Amino acid sequence: MTPHETTPYGPTPASVTRPAGRRPSRAWRTARITPLAEVLAPGRTSATLIRLCVQILLVVCLWRALYANTTSSAGLDREQAVTFGVLAVLTMPLRGLDRHNARDSVILHLHYGTVVFWFLRPVPPARYYLYRALGDQLYGLTWALAGYGGCLALGVIAPPVSAGAGAVCAVSLLLGQTVLYQLTLIVDLLCFWTLRDMGALQILNFLRNLLSGAYAPLWYFPEWFQTLSALLPFQSTLNTPLSLYIGRIPLSAAPAQLVAQAFWAAGLALLSRWLWRRASERVVSQGG
Repeated sequence: MTPHETTPYGPTPASVTRPAGRRPSRAWRTARITPLAEVLAPGRTSATLIRLCVQILLVVCLWRALYANTTSSAGLDREQAVTFGVLAVLTMPLRGLDRHNARDSVILHLHYGTVVFWFLRPVPPARYYLYRALGDQLYGLTWALAGYGGCLALGVIAPPVSAGAGAVCAVSLLLGQTVLYQLTLIVDLLCFWTLRDMGALQILNFLRNLLSGAYAPLWYFPEWFQTLSALLPFQSTLNTPLSLYIGRIPLSAAPAQLVAQAFWAAGLALLSRWLWRRASERVVSQGG
């Protein structure tokens, strides 16, 4: 709109116009909601920092104590176990933020009836959900990288076994985050039919932490448990990339692991896309 352009409500003053090139994109304006909400609340930032420091300290003490009388267990030495445990803690901010306080979760929108606005905005609901998730991930990535750099500098964790392992781990972690995003999205979309998904979300959080190796590396579990987890997508979200990092999964086996992650990501994406279409058919807007 030019400074002298008129609208149905009269001329537009030049002082209130803004060049289109300077306006942030819808994607950026949506994605930055979470980082801004966290940064503008110093209490949350301080709590996150304290929680990460305490968790890292406890994990280091735990694994060092467990390896006090042994040098190797489940194919991992003490340094590998400590590194795996600390990295699992550092990836927690990447595994999703709680939007309950911001009242921007699907379950709350359904409860208050405001989910209809997701389908009336210029941005499609699936894209809005994706932008919000990307903002969450970028904010969590900042914490993860800062913590990783600090722990690496202090010698708390070991570097990757090789440059190739580090690169493959990064690719695997990206695929794992994609799988995790799709899993969370599918559970959220299911509440269009169940109307309540708090129980499902709690079950998902427990399963994804247990079967992904967030509580402990899956290599320590019985053989039948490892076989079961291999049939599910959860281990590809965390256990696979961290095992590649510490060398528990050799580089020769990396291609098969990446293909399995890509398979889960593609399959879950197709399912979530179908659920979005079905969910949109259940939303009714009266008077608009």
